[in-house]
Amino acid sequence: MDITVAGDGSGLPPGAGSVAEGKAIFQQKCSACHGPAGSGGVADRLTGGIGTLATPKPIKTVASYWPYAPSLFDYIRRAMPLTAPQSLKDDEVYALVAYLLSIDGIVAADARLDARRLAQIRMPNRAGFVSLEDKDFDGNLDHP
Repeated sequence: MDITVAGDGSGLPPGAGSVAEGKAIFQQKCSACHGPAGSGGVADRLTGGIGTLATPKPIKTVASYWPYAPSLFDYIRRAMPLTAPQSLKDDEVYALVAYLLSIDGIVAADARLDARRLAQIRMPNRAGFVSLEDKDFDGNLDHP
């Protein structure tokens, strides 16, 4: 079964989840590894760090580094929780994505995400990536 979700949101399944639902799921299934509110534990930090990538101490998180919000859905659904990958229902994954993005103010605290809304989110570092279409055959940027 192909469960791939592209950065543009193609492949997102039906379903929805709210920030409040995601917070409860995160506390139950994620905080032991990722710390309170995704701030870091034994596993990677997930939140914070916006605006730090060009500093001497960059903090790479979902909010500070990832260019597309649907990629977060894809990763969580595919790989989390570490002890039981692919065990979360799609509604739980939408809720977790809503919660994590709300922590950094990318979505509102009362947001409810579904495929359409998730695909519309503009991540803070989206402009920090150069696509292959922007390069010529030598690997140089086609424009300044």
